[in-house]
Amino acid sequence: MIARAPIVAVTLRGLLDRKRFWLMVALAAVPVLLMAMAVAFSDQPVEPEDFDTAVISLVLPLIALVFGTSAIGSELEEGTIVYLLTKPVRRLRIVLAKALVAAALTAALVVPATLATGLVATMGGSDVLAAGAAYALAAALGAAAYVVIVLAVSTFTRWALAVGLVYVLLWEGILADLLPGTGQFSVRQATIGVARELADEPIPSGDIGFEQGLISLAIFIIGGIAIATWRMSRYQVRGGD
Repeated sequence: MIARAPIVAVTLRGLLDRKRFWLMVALAAVPVLLMAMAVAFSDQPVEPEDFDTAVISLVLPLIALVFGTSAIGSELEEGTIVYLLTKPVRRLRIVLAKALVAAALTAALVVPATLATGLVATMGGSDVLAAGAAYALAAALGAAAYVVIVLAVSTFTRWALAVGLVYVLLWEGILADLLPGTGQFSVRQATIGVARELADEPIPSGDIGFEQGLISLAIFIIGGIAIATWRMSRYQVRGGD
């Protein structure tokens, strides 16, 4: 399948052949280590919402930022994207291929890390294995949304990683929790809404629910792909000029 999809193969090699991939593997292991320490040194039981703190709020967006900006941003910055744009390939296909690889790699790290975190907590006496599976599934959807957003940003500026960090730390981490009614514009809030429903957790009044979370994530993904595709088309025009 990869041999028949050269864009996927090139993107995959570009993301796997770099030291940052192994740094992301180490980052994905952090929640598991933290949970092991909590089980070993704390008497407090692990709650399902702890997956938000351990995975959704920090590890997921950071890994998605790195893979999402590298999938296409590196080629744009180095100028090698021109070789791809001169081929008779639809811009939508390019964007979809690169987003698919980056999202799949992000999910491939975050999902097992979330499951392992739940397993460690369960071994410590907390019955959160099912919640871990729910948050893992929601994290895969959140990974796609984060990746597409930063991939679209990377088509506009070489500082996409910095812009993404500001977005994650300022908007997702602070403002979206403080400003009423802004949760639907937050990938983190939408992901948590989906996870809570799958884990059969009560949803606090005013927070995003399952259906609204899915709709928000779908809008992020579709909108990001549309913007990135439009921008890639404009980039081709400027290159020809």
